[in-house]
Amino acid sequence: MAKQGLKRQQNRMALMLLTPALATILIFTTIPAFTTLSYAFFHWDGFQRGSFAGFENFSRLFHFPFREQFLIALRHNLLVFVGIFLIQTSLGIFLAYALFKIRRGQRFHRTVAFFPVIFSLVIVGYTWQIILNPFFGPVDYIFHSLHLDTFARSWLGDTSTALPTLVFINLWRWVGFPTIIFLAGLNAISTDYVEAARIDGASEGHIFRKILFPLLAPSMTIVTILTFIGAFEWFDLPYVLGGSSGGPAGATDTLALMFYRLSFGSVDSIANQIGIGSALGVLIFLIVGVGATLGAKWLRGREVEA
Repeated sequence: MAKQGLKRQQNRMALMLLTPALATILIFTTIPAFTTLSYAFFHWDGFQRGSFAGFENFSRLFHFPFREQFLIALRHNLLVFVGIFLIQTSLGIFLAYALFKIRRGQRFHRTVAFFPVIFSLVIVGYTWQIILNPFFGPVDYIFHSLHLDTFARSWLGDTSTALPTLVFINLWRWVGFPTIIFLAGLNAISTDYVEAARIDGASEGHIFRKILFPLLAPSMTIVTILTFIGAFEWFDLPYVLGGSSGGPAGATDTLALMFYRLSFGSVDSIANQIGIGSALGVLIFLIVGVGATLGAKWLRGREVEA
């Protein structure tokens, strides 16, 4: 009886501690998600809800004039995910291993690596906008000074370089995050494996490839899933540097920007399409939810194999 009473008391305590977090998720996540889902099935006149539309809003999303915007934005999200994952993850592993090998001053270097993550996104965006300015920015000034005029250009104003430039800025700001996760993973690996490999005469490169990297599978799962979610919800940096239209000429448009334009208005004539915007929001939710779930399941299976 005493054990049962203790168990009930522990359950009540756990429920009491979880209630604020559950209430926050319910109010700011669950209810808005179901509200958006309901909006997608109605006609809208501005912000006035009309008659039931069924799946018409979803169908209109794949027809003129929305289809082309949707496909372009989806393509950009895919390119952002691939670019960020390949470059940022690889650099994060490299930096984490470098920090792992440092024995003096690791805390200082770890802080420096993570420091850009805590910066305000607006400050980061406008700072890089100044740095890359084609008229007085230091990047193009250096190229002109070195007589490398062919490399000087309007990095954020050129449709061929705008999206890669945003990926680079995102990389600069966020690379410290996977670095810290991979560093934590490296520190969690038992030194017995490494010492045994060294006794057998394994080189540092062999130890990293055959022991450390495979044991980083749980950290890789976390980084991959978070990168996927972030890439398909990418809104803040493109909005700060390219506006709601994903400028220049839609070169940095994303699904989240398209959702914003449709739902909350812009200079476009197709603004305030609440139903279609909500349908797009539901699709983004499905892409992120299904993709993250399937990816996590597959990656966790790889962890077991590793």
